[in-house]
Amino acid sequence: MWLADAPPLVLASASSSRRAVLAGAGLPFSAEAAAVDEAELKAAAKAEGMSAGEAALLLAGAKAERIARRHPEALVIGCDQLLVCGERWFDKPVDLPEAAAHLRALAGQAHVLETAMVVWRNGRQIWQHLERPRLEMRALSEAFIAAYLALEGEQVLSSVGAYRLEGPGVHLFTTIKGEHSAILGLPLLPLLGFLRQHAVLRG
Repeated sequence: MWLADAPPLVLASASSSRRAVLAGAGLPFSAEAAAVDEAELKAAAKAEGMSAGEAALLLAGAKAERIARRHPEALVIGCDQLLVCGERWFDKPVDLPEAAAHLRALAGQAHVLETAMVVWRNGRQIWQHLERPRLEMRALSEAFIAAYLALEGEQVLSSVGAYRLEGPGVHLFTTIKGEHSAILGLPLLPLLGFLRQHAVLRG
């Protein structure tokens, strides 16, 4: 499906979930973590009055741009995801006690995953996409939260919201609306459409 003369595809991310999405689709790619100061960029976005979606696009673009400097000829994909519940933006928990606190705050509530993807090539941004999956978490008892975190361990620290939908985290929810790959952090169907339009993937 990938054309022989297509440019290299590079994922600007260390996320195992995003890598699994691309690998599962049979796309040939390499992956490199992008070292950007996410906390500083988020703070700046809030100070400028950006929406969470705009902030996610800003972060995704910064990651893609950083890696694109090393690989100007490649199609470089940058991604970012912000969890928004009410007016609060959630970051990845730093430890298991904070993961438990996040789950208590999200329990019984609906939240949105502002999921952004940006592509850079030849020194400029050539495409961007934003999806907003909506998930509703069921009420959770303290006993369940403790058992869930004991089962998952520090794996939840790599996920905003302290859950992995591709794993036991699916037990947390009553309603899930949105493409599964977008919830994992990389909206695959729009990306495949972009690649076909740019004649790097066979139509």
